[in-house]
Amino acid sequence: MNTNQMLSRTADRFDLPEELTAADSKLVYLFVSVSDGATVDDLQSSLDIKKISLFPVLDTLSDRGLIERVDEEYVAASAS
Repeated sequence: MNTNQMLSRTADRFDLPEELTAADSKLVYLFVSVSDGATVDDLQSSLDIKKISLFPVLDTLSDRGLIERVDEEYVAASAS
């Protein structure tokens, strides 16, 4: 199963925070949540999003308290 199929199946059973409106934010949040944490390199290779685009998304999700950085990984805030 590829990443898109995994996220598609998971999205059917996963409630995203209502404040997330941008597709990249939803995708990154969902990936971090279902993978129990991910590095920037994991996100870049799995989601095919350039690092220059990932960092603002990660900053926004962190500022909103939805994810946290633990060492080199980003994890869902409730999972840390």
